[in-house]
Formats: sequence, C-alpha cells, structure tokens
Amino acid sequence: MGDKLLFIITLAAAVLFTAIGVFAWRRKKPMWFWIGPDIDPASLTDVPAYNRANGKMWLVYSLIFWLSAPVCLVDDVVGGLLMVILALAGLPVLAAVYKKIYRKYHI
Repeated sequence: MGDKLLFIITLAAAVLFTAIGVFAWRRKKPMWFWIGPDIDPASLTDVPAYNRANGKMWLVYSLIFWLSAPVCLVDDVVGGLLMVILALAGLPVLAAVYKKIYRKYHI
C-alpha cells in the first residue's frame, strides 16, 4: 500500500511541476519565481523568452518526480529516497538557474 501511495504523491508532484512549467511557458506577463514578487514587464528585455526559460526550468525540475514515480512502484523506500534527495538537491539549483534567467533578461 505504501508504494502505491508514494507513487501517487510523486506522480501528483510531477504533474504539479509540469503544470507550473507549462503555465510559465504560456504566460503573457512575466512569471514569478516561487512566491517571489511580481516582475515588472518593463524591467525585462524579452518577456516571452524569459517565460520560456522559466517554463523550461520547471519542466526540467519535474523530471525528478517523473523519474522517481515508477521507482516508487518497484521499491517505495528507494523511490522515496531518490525523490527526496534529488528534489532537495534541486532546490538550490532552481534558485541559481532562476537568478541566471533573471540576470539574462533583466534590463
């Protein structure tokens, strides 16, 4: 039962981060990072490119969960550890990548 529950949770996280990526990619106004402040469109050189880069960042992050989900079906402990370790290690990477995206498109 635990493996199926963890699989469902991991799959839900994968869908969530994929949805954030698609939302960012299609958004007309600048996408914010996590719970950060709204970005003034006038402060960016290319809003669509900024949003695509932001969307790609979230889509790549969602791969952690897409890859961990099937492992959870085989072994819930290994899948859970894989997800937690990669997701936690990915958080500072997300912040660094976002800073790079912001600097690239900020005026």
